[in-house]
Amino acid sequence: MRVNLSKILQDAQDNGYGIGAFNTPNLESVQAVIAAAENLNQPVIIMHAQIHESLIPLEVIAPVMIRLADQSKVEVCVHLDHGEDLGYLLHAMKMGFTSVMYDGSRLTYEENLTNTREIVRVAHYLGVSVEAELGRVLRPEGGGTPDPEEAALTPEECYTNPQSAQAFVEATGVDALAIAFGTAHGVYEAEPCLDFERISAIHELVDVPLVMHGGSGVSTPDFRKAIAAGISKINYFTYMSLAGGQAVKAYFDQNPGRDLRFDEIAEIGRVAMQADVEQAIEVFRG
Repeated sequence: MRVNLSKILQDAQDNGYGIGAFNTPNLESVQAVIAAAENLNQPVIIMHAQIHESLIPLEVIAPVMIRLADQSKVEVCVHLDHGEDLGYLLHAMKMGFTSVMYDGSRLTYEENLTNTREIVRVAHYLGVSVEAELGRVLRPEGGGTPDPEEAALTPEECYTNPQSAQAFVEATGVDALAIAFGTAHGVYEAEPCLDFERISAIHELVDVPLVMHGGSGVSTPDFRKAIAAGISKINYFTYMSLAGGQAVKAYFDQNPGRDLRFDEIAEIGRVAMQADVEQAIEVFRG
């Protein structure tokens, strides 16, 4: 059943648990995430990130996500992740996405606020939830192409300010807020150091669900501390994707010289991703 973000996060926020949000840039990942949620009888969020247009266009993957969400036995939010183009966000809404994330974190506070408020106005008219980001969730060292602009930022410049978060939410009317408190996108070379007190401070001032980006690689105790401090939505992709790739590699290592059809490879990856997602969902539920 397809629902919007506000519907799926309300119970999580009220009862202190986390909902997993998983990027799904191909059919197998959509199937893996929804099957995992159905096996555990838990709601879930499937996401397409604008940056994944190079892997699969929105025009191709959106109908798949929407169809499988509609057919699911559990509640599924179909969410656009890290949308930076206002036209792209609107297109996703018109295609049937029930939630969008506008990422204006690289802009000035005033530009981010102005753009977010306009997205909220349009989205709410269409019954679509809006997530925004305040602060900068960076890429860890060794986690990809370095951003010269990010390299010059101090942690305090990146982390979300609680008072700014309160003012931003009140001025924009967003339904969820992604905050920066020490996580990063991609693969960690060392365990991240998370500012749980910052989460709690923001949670005390902000009445909408809070979102953790860069969830892959965070330890189970740290996930649960973050959720206890006020996080309701956890974005998770990298380690799910790695689980699929590692399963395929392990199969070839164990069966040297065997020819394998692509459909078999895809199924090996799908099964491994599903297992990883099930494990993540259980951690987030506490």
